[in-house]
Amino acid sequence: MRRILLPALVLLGLSAGARAEYPERPVTVVMPYSPGSADILMRAMSEHFQRVLGQPLVLLNRDGASGVVGMRVVAGSPADGYTIGHTPMTAIVVQPHMVRNAGTEPERFEAVCGTNENVLGIVVRADSPIRTLPELVAEGKRRQMSFGSPGPNSLPQLGVWRVQRATGVEFNHIPYRGEAPHLNDTLAGRLDFSAAVVASAAELVEAGKMRLITVFSENRHPDFPNVPTAREQGIDALQFSQVGIYAPRGTPGPVLDRLEATCRTGLEEAGVRRVLATTRSPVRFVPRAALNTMLREEFVTYGRILKQLGVEPE
Repeated sequence: MRRILLPALVLLGLSAGARAEYPERPVTVVMPYSPGSADILMRAMSEHFQRVLGQPLVLLNRDGASGVVGMRVVAGSPADGYTIGHTPMTAIVVQPHMVRNAGTEPERFEAVCGTNENVLGIVVRADSPIRTLPELVAEGKRRQMSFGSPGPNSLPQLGVWRVQRATGVEFNHIPYRGEAPHLNDTLAGRLDFSAAVVASAAELVEAGKMRLITVFSENRHPDFPNVPTAREQGIDALQFSQVGIYAPRGTPGPVLDRLEATCRTGLEEAGVRRVLATTRSPVRFVPRAALNTMLREEFVTYGRILKQLGVEPE
């Protein structure tokens, strides 16, 4: 009996070892927004994955409902490391408070790594007399001012909400669908300013048509080093838009470790950093443990903020 069982156990051990060799096939990355700068980053990362792990990343666009559609696909996929998602935190920490039964709550995911930051800020027309955030607040206390954002309860709008909470000023918010419409209306003088992802307004700023007066990040935007953060200007309005890679809850730790390590080394590559520089989205690597903590903390924070704003899930 022993002579029969021993080879069988050896074979079972070899089989388990073979199964542990991750990845054995391409890894699908769900992109929950329309094709854009995020796709460019993940294509560059795919080359790194191919070299390091022997398998490429296959991009799959599944946009809709501000990231909910795509990240719901990730959450419902087998927890084996072969389907992951790349997204700003919005779909996980904001949308579940706005979309009933969203299916994208933090507990449905395992963070892999933070990749980059969509820096948020405020822009005005180039001929505006307003050059700083305190000047904007002072003007807002003298008269009613209107601003646009890429959508109701979007992260750029919440950055302005933080300014209002910190200073007592009240601005009239006009939500749009996407960035271009409200930036155009600010250019046309129909709005006093825009709250936007800096990358969306960067060309207008560099062309001398708009002025960036602040960013809501911890650090200045590398493309606009002369523009101070809100905190540097004495106003506590920190608003992140961290982008990261996520796997379904239950994905094995060794698989997550390999993905995280490959993500970290990929973001250190000069070619990947050049790609991110073209998208105006600075590298911001966050280890998976820290990103998991950030997810849960931000989820609670946004629940409180949106409740104060009177938002109810639909």
